[in-house]
Amino acid sequence: MADVATAISDNIILIIMAVLAAIVIIIVVTQWKRVRETQNNVALVEKQVELKKIALVEKDMETKRMMENVLPLPKEKQEELAKIRKTTSDIMNNVGYLHSEISERVALLEAKAEYGKLQKLMNDLERKESDLDKKVEDSLRRN
Repeated sequence: MADVATAISDNIILIIMAVLAAIVIIIVVTQWKRVRETQNNVALVEKQVELKKIALVEKDMETKRMMENVLPLPKEKQEELAKIRKTTSDIMNNVGYLHSEISERVALLEAKAEYGKLQKLMNDLERKESDLDKKVEDSLRRN
């Protein structure tokens, strides 16, 4: 009987070791797959970065070619361009100012809304506190 128990316990140990080995193999395989996928993703991103660099260089070269081929404008057109640039600059400054003003007003409105909520909460708390005080006084009078 002892031999049977020893044989069973030896088999159980072997089964447990086999299960653990299978689990370790599964974990190793899944991690290996993840590493391969990550390596593929990194390679893909590197290729995309290279393509973007090439596109930027091509765009830069095209811009330089365009700048080299620019014909000098007559004085009237240059003045007109200068006026347009100044007007654009003025408009952008005005937009920046208005954007700042809008942001300030939104912040003010949010602060007012928060203040109103806090006031209401404080009034509710004071009312509840007075109700509790009345209840405590009533219970003290009864006792």
